[in-house]
Amino acid sequence: MANKDIPNSLIEVIRYFSDPDVCIEFIASLRWLNGVVCPHCESQNVGFLKTRRIWKCRECRKQFSVKTGTIFEESPIKLDKWLMAIWLVVNCKNGISSYEIARDLRVTQKSAWFMLHRVRLALKSGSWAKLGGTGGPVEVDETFIGGNPIKMHVDRRLKRKIGMNGYAEKTIVVGMLDRETRRVRAKVIPNVKRETLQAQILNGIERKATVYTDGWPGYDGLAAEEFIHSTVNHATEYVKGQVHTQGIENFWSLLKRGLAGTYVAVEPFHLDRYLDEQMFRFNNRGTRDNPLNDGDRFMLAVSQISGKRLTYAELTGKVPETAF
Repeated sequence: MANKDIPNSLIEVIRYFSDPDVCIEFIASLRWLNGVVCPHCESQNVGFLKTRRIWKCRECRKQFSVKTGTIFEESPIKLDKWLMAIWLVVNCKNGISSYEIARDLRVTQKSAWFMLHRVRLALKSGSWAKLGGTGGPVEVDETFIGGNPIKMHVDRRLKRKIGMNGYAEKTIVVGMLDRETRRVRAKVIPNVKRETLQAQILNGIERKATVYTDGWPGYDGLAAEEFIHSTVNHATEYVKGQVHTQGIENFWSLLKRGLAGTYVAVEPFHLDRYLDEQMFRFNNRGTRDNPLNDGDRFMLAVSQISGKRLTYAELTGKVPETAF
């Protein structure tokens, strides 16, 4: 698809995808770069049934649509609404709630909530490359996410075992920011013990890289694991020359602004998906060296829909989720 054909604003998205055939052609061009491939047997010997807008494989004789094998599979919602939802998610800085999606797309709130979680699955990065490999320092920090216990009824606070300090039983997230590439990686962890934090660092950062953290004891001993480790004591200062964690704390600020202001209440069971959404926007926000606009983020998101499936039973925890 030529760059001039990429919609670069919401009004362009609405107009461009008003034709169902354009939606199918757009998704197919991003999904199958070298021609349509049967998702059942991977054969390219397929024929298009124009009246039904589906393909039929001449090898395995099975029929499939552009939705088959994607986050759209078995969804009765039209593709123009799906594409508009993707545009809104990747380009609204603080996210967009299921109630807003329901009003804008004229679907039920339950359908909008399901749609948003499927879009977040598409935004999940499949990269396993470790941070710190380009020579730049990596900031590491952890944060606690959950309701403010001071504003809770005492019965609810006791039920959730949250102390007045606000930390007990909250969801813990660890994050890492590579200053050189300006990319962040975050994940829900069970606790802030030394073995837990350092296991995440060993799995996510190249050895011999420079690591900046605060003075939490859980980071002690990183030098013995071949890291160049420097700390800043937040009790007395926030920045010590180049040693600080301001970058990853900026990500925490953006994340919590969306969780508190847009989504209001997020269950710990679903928090990883909201992290995927915020990481996608943060990592693809564009820099001076790599400028990205709204259309670029949209194209990247649509190109990641294939091979990912999320059912409502998996989303609600009734059955285990299929790994991709």
